[in-house]
Amino acid sequence: RLAATATRHLRTTEIEGAKYLHDGGFDSTKRYFMVAANQSNKIAVIDTRHNKLVKLIDVDKIPHPGRGANFVHPKFGPVWATGHLGSEKISLIGTDPEKHKENAWKVVQTLDGQGGGNLFIKTHPKSGD
Repeated sequence: RLAATATRHLRTTEIEGAKYLHDGGFDSTKRYFMVAANQSNKIAVIDTRHNKLVKLIDVDKIPHPGRGANFVHPKFGPVWATGHLGSEKISLIGTDPEKHKENAWKVVQTLDGQGGGNLFIKTHPKSGD
């Protein structure tokens, strides 16, 4: 009975994005959802408070973040990271439009990884700053 009640109150919001939104995760504030458009080589930033697309960010070939990785970069502030299936690059995207406005919603750094690409990226819960 609970499931039937819950689905009756479900709401759907459609937001324009880019081709084939695949996987992603929230920034550290849990307000913005970062999702890979893997056939468009973009990351879509969705503001879940206002239910709107904030930005489409160009990244390397076939982004594949899993849920992505959040951490505080010493120079750029809070970032969200994604790897790519089509390249060994790791893209760091600034995620703080209030305290680091100049870095928000753009690739602030690209790191060289190893091999021909990766499926998922995450941080270790006991890692330091």
